[in-house]
This record gives sequence, structure tokens and C-alpha cells, in this order.
Amino acid sequence: MNLAAASERLRGNRFAILGRAGMDFYADPPGTATPEASRFVAHLGGSAANIAVQLVKLGATARLLTCLSDDAVGRFCLTQLEHYGIGRELIRMVGGGLRTSLAVVETRLENCQSVIYRNGAADFALTTEDVERTSFAGDAALVITGTALAEPGSRAATMAALAKARNDGLVTVIDIDYRPYSWDSQETARRINLSAARACDIVIGNDVEFGLLAGRNEDGLTMARTLVAEGAAVAVYKMGEQGAVTITRESELRTGIYATVALKPTGAGDAFMGGFLAALANGLSLRKAVLRGSAAAAITVSRVGCAPAMPDATELETFITTATEPTCS
Repeated sequence: MNLAAASERLRGNRFAILGRAGMDFYADPPGTATPEASRFVAHLGGSAANIAVQLVKLGATARLLTCLSDDAVGRFCLTQLEHYGIGRELIRMVGGGLRTSLAVVETRLENCQSVIYRNGAADFALTTEDVERTSFAGDAALVITGTALAEPGSRAATMAALAKARNDGLVTVIDIDYRPYSWDSQETARRINLSAARACDIVIGNDVEFGLLAGRNEDGLTMARTLVAEGAAVAVYKMGEQGAVTITRESELRTGIYATVALKPTGAGDAFMGGFLAALANGLSLRKAVLRGSAAAAITVSRVGCAPAMPDATELETFITTATEPTCS
């Protein structure tokens, strides 16, 4: 699928997102280190759930394909998903000691500690049977995150979902989202994530993640270009404060980042993905889509939490209108 065809399909503005939802505990008030905290605030978290939140806040329809633990924490996530208007019909509740992910996080830019509890993670219980029961009719795109590929069962389910989505003509999207603690080896992570990326029309990751796919950090940009040459419509190679290189079969686009006063480093990637896809779904150019993703990321890191920090359409438009457009460093 080329960029024009992908952009046209995305105009349906309906997304299925496969991956984890979880509970985030933030030490409160902002700036507090976890060892000194006497209270915490709870928010919806998890990369797939966060992407869904950003999409819905920007006017899209989104539903989550995952498993949650059939306990109070899993039901907290269900309630939060309903609060944000995210479809829950593809979620299966599971027992047997499986647990929804919990992250204990600090709202601090320097030395920000994020402790993630993932033993017996409920979202890894997703199966190919769950995918077989799922209809993607009416969906414009399937978005996956690399986290879902880290265990054999959910890995098989994720690859089956990609195959099904491609067969149904959906745009397939991956956020590489490499988390070393989830994998038994870097080589396994490289091989599996590369296989999934090759099944996607849109591939988004940072320089370290593309370096993982290449096998060497210094070859990450070459790998992004290779994936497009092999068939992807778009690869977005993010470089933190240095901006991003967005690659299509016709051209390369370099963009900077928006200036912001960051409170913490978390949530930027999920906000970028949601802002980028929502912009393409609304018919904006590739350049404007990248800038909208960057603006959503800048807003999100300036606020507490991830899901609640993500901007709605009015907030995003106001930010872009009043901010200085970023230039490449």
C-alpha cells in the first residue's frame, strides 16, 4: 500500500489498537520522588490505551483489542476506557492469577523513575482465537505496539491480527515500542519486531528502536529507508530533541520539535502516534501530520499523566497556532 492509498483508507477515521492497557500510579504532588511520596494519583496507562485516548480526543473512533485481569485493577481500566470513549467490545477478561500492568511513575524530568510490574501480564493472554473472533469490518487501520510481540501467545495473536487486517485492506501500523525488560534477548526482539515491521504500512520508532531492527544503532536510519523500499508506505525515524526524519518512497522530510516546558518524559511517543494518525485521517499532508504528532507530544510531556495529559482537538489547534513552528536542528 502506498502513501496515497493509506491516507485515503485512514479517512475512515476508525482504529483498532492491539496492546496493553494498565493502571499508572503517579507520585503526588508533581516533582515528588517515589520513596518520599505519601500519596499517589491513578490514571489509565499502557501504550495501546494511550494511543487510543489520543485518537479519540482528536475525533477518531477507537477500540482496544487486549486482555485485562478480572479484578479491581482490570475493572478500573475498563471504567477509564469508557470514560475516554474507547470501544471495549474486543476486550476479554482473564483470571488464573494474570494481572493487569501497573506502573509507578514520577512526574519529574530529571532522574524520573518508572517501575513497571509485568509479571503474569494479562495482555499477554491474547490468543489467535481472540483474533479469529474479531471482525475488522469498518475499521480503517490496525495499530499494534511492539510490547505485544514479547511473549509467544500474544505474538502469534498479533501476527495473526496483522495478516487478517492486511487481507481486509486495513492500513497496518506499528509503534516499535521496544522495552528490553519484556524480552529474553535483544536478538529475539530484533528478529520478531523486524518481521512485524515488514508486515506494516506505517512504521514509527525512535533511533534506538530502528537501530534494534538493523542490529546496530548506527544503521537505524538505513533500516527505516530499507523498510520503505521493501513496501512500507511511511517510516518515521524519531531522534528526540533533534526531531524526526519521515521517509516515503518519493521523498524524505526532516522536521524539528516544538519547544515546551516538560514535567516528565513519559507519554510522548503515544501522543505522537495518535496525533500523527488523526491528522492523516483528517486529510492533512504528511508534513502537517508529523508536526501535529510532535505538538501532541510536547503538550503531553508538559502535564501530569499520559492519558489525561493528551490534548483534545481545540487544545492542539491552539498550541499549533500560538507556538513557533519548529525548525530542524
